[in-house]
Amino acid sequence: MAQFRGKIALVTGASSGIGEATAERLAKAGYKVYGTSRRGAQTGQRSFEMLPLDVTSDESVEAAVSEVVRRDGRIDVLVNNAGFGVAPAGAEESSIDQARSIFETNFFGLVRMTRAVVPHMRRQGSGRIINVGSVLGFLPMPYGALYAATKHAVEGYSESLDHELRTRGIRVSVIEPAYTKTPFDTNFMEPDAKLDEYREARAGVNRRVKEVMATAELPGVVAETVLTAADAANPKVRYAAGKLAKRLRFLRRFAPAGLVDAGIRKDLGLDARHVVASRPARAF
Repeated sequence: MAQFRGKIALVTGASSGIGEATAERLAKAGYKVYGTSRRGAQTGQRSFEMLPLDVTSDESVEAAVSEVVRRDGRIDVLVNNAGFGVAPAGAEESSIDQARSIFETNFFGLVRMTRAVVPHMRRQGSGRIINVGSVLGFLPMPYGALYAATKHAVEGYSESLDHELRTRGIRVSVIEPAYTKTPFDTNFMEPDAKLDEYREARAGVNRRVKEVMATAELPGVVAETVLTAADAANPKVRYAAGKLAKRLRFLRRFAPAGLVDAGIRKDLGLDARHVVASRPARAF
């Protein structure tokens, strides 16, 4: 714990799930941790203090970051974890407004937090920005296209940002969990433009997600990976969190694309539910 004593960590979305587990793990390791949530939940039995913060508001982000800097004069680790998902649904079952809403939190919220914290890290000449992504940042998710799109965006932003900031003593990493047993799926936003054409597939994917979530790894697995990234002398840009995530990362990197594609469709039962008549090949 001595090596982290005096270091300050700020964790968004820390009222439950991965964010709470991460804040607790960092605090146990010796960091002074500030967790955040939109409601500014009471600290209670937690080993860290909670601050109110809405990542979709410029004013709220600036106020929270300024408060941490006012109290402690620095921020050594920023963990961007706040986010939400849309319940399994066809991509066209979400309106443009709903698409904007999920990007506003999952991606632009992360950008807001980063822009608010980086100036302080630059002045310090050091810092770690750790973004909680997903295996869906490098894999597709049929009937979860908007969420997967936000996580793909996080991957591209993080890798580019790491190249920009590493010469200033700041490193950026993405944590890539697979299914994780948290209240996340109970807070899914329902698609706001449901179509009967997708009813059967939507229900099937929902069932499959619930089956997998029943045996998913605990959020502590992700929290431990965050600590590894925060502590590494030479951090990696990407960290797969947990056994399934590591297996999927390996398959994505080394397995033929057609094999991965077929595996995704088989796991979700897509071809079994929707058999599309084959069309004659086109000559080019």
